[in-house]
This record gives sequence, C-alpha cells and structure tokens, in this order.
Amino acid sequence: MAGFDLPEEAFVIKVIKVTGDQILDKPLREIDGKGLFTREIEEALLDGSIDIAVHSTKDMPVEQPGGLILDTFLPREDVRDAFVSLKYKSLAELPEGAVVGSSSTRRRAQLAAKFPHLSVVEFRGNVQTRLKKLADGVADATFLATAGLRRLGMDDVPYAPIDPEDMLPAIAQGAIGIERREDDARTAALLAVIHDAETGQRLAAERTFLAALDGSCETPIGGLATLSGDTLRLRGEILSADGSIVLTDDQSGPVETGPDMGRTMAAKLLSQAGPGFFDT
Repeated sequence: MAGFDLPEEAFVIKVIKVTGDQILDKPLREIDGKGLFTREIEEALLDGSIDIAVHSTKDMPVEQPGGLILDTFLPREDVRDAFVSLKYKSLAELPEGAVVGSSSTRRRAQLAAKFPHLSVVEFRGNVQTRLKKLADGVADATFLATAGLRRLGMDDVPYAPIDPEDMLPAIAQGAIGIERREDDARTAALLAVIHDAETGQRLAAERTFLAALDGSCETPIGGLATLSGDTLRLRGEILSADGSIVLTDDQSGPVETGPDMGRTMAAKLLSQAGPGFFDT
C-alpha cells in the first residue's frame, strides 16, 4: 500500500463467525435486534485480536461501541436487490399464491405492499442453501443482494436485479465498511488511502436517516442516496410490518447537507407514522 511498503504477507485474515450466521433456525428479528453480524468481530477489535474489521455496512448498527469507529468505505457495488427463481424471470411473472422466501422484514413488507397475492415464508442460509431450497420446492423465488452475487462471481445463479424505484434497498446495501480502533492512528492513515469519499458521503445521509429512525437491519426501512455532481438525492421509506402502510419521501440538496437531510426526512416520516409504528 502506498507509503507503507507492506507486502501482502504482512496481512493475516481472521475469519470470525458471528451470531447472525450461527443461528439459522430462527428469524433474525426474534434473536436479539442489533449487532447480530458484528458483535463478536467488534469484541475482537476491542481486545486487540484484530486491527481492522471488514463489514457489509448494511449489517452495521448506526452506533459503534466506545473506542471503535467506522469511517472507511470501499467504492460501492450494485445497490439493487436481486430476484432469484428457478421457475420465473421476474416478480411480475409470479402467479397468485406463489411462495417467496425471505427473512428480511423490509423485503417482506415491500412484497406485502405491492404484491399482496403472494405468500411469504421464512428463508435463511447462504446462497447455496437458498438455491437448494428453491430446487426442493420450499419456495418459488427469493431475494439476495445483487452486490453479494457479483462479489461471489455467481453469474450462474438465475437472478434479475430489481430497480430501486420498484424496491428501495436496505440502508448502505452494496457498501463494504472497515472498522478500526479510534485511537489507532497508524491504521487510520493506512485506511485513508483506500477510502472512497463518494460512498462515504452517500452513507452519511443514509445512516443518519436510519439512526434518526432508531432502526436496525431488521426494521422495515429502505433508503438510498445518489450523487449527481455536488447534489445529493435521498429517498427514504418506512413500512408497517404487514405492508399495509408505506410512507416515503424524496429530497435533494448540496452533498454536505446529506446528514441534515437524513434527520429531516426521518422526523417527517415519523411524524406521519405516529408512535409505535414499528411495533406493529
């Protein structure tokens, strides 16, 4: 890496299996809310077992434990959800009563809102597990993140990306974030070389929106920030769990106002939703 002259051998990858990957027989929303995909990794950061943690940012709580900071993001991949089926080519092709597998509360609520004629069942596991479930007839279709399929090089998986206009993605979907100890100046300097400023600006708006909603990756919330020159556009959506209520907003402004835009949008949607909206 420029300025450090560190060979590849200087880095050791440590695989840490987190709670969200260990418990596969329960819906995520029934386990323990926030930190399902980060807790064990952050404990390793804090005790010095590792120096940096690489995360799928959409799984990250909006607040890090004391002493840790998430301030490095790689260039963002495709943000879209992917429709996956061995029988059908798109959501629109699914007949009445077709079964869709998903563990995401956001996707389940979005489906219920736009495709009430479909049936939704709990669906967890890695890509191979989900494809086997489709082949076994457990469901007719499911969803994955397009970014994950692309990163895995799984071009053989029969998927079709879904336009964000039809299904607003999860906050920070497609973005890899790198977490470190806040007082580790050398690591901060090393990571600064690979930080993508545009992705950071987009996620600042999205994650502020999520934080102001007090949401997690298991709350029915969608959001996406895009950049056009110095103008940032933020789209946000909150849904009742059964999809019967969908509240949306769309704002644009100077890129530096992204976090303020996120807070303003969250306050607007919460005022429309009323108390206890996410409890139903």
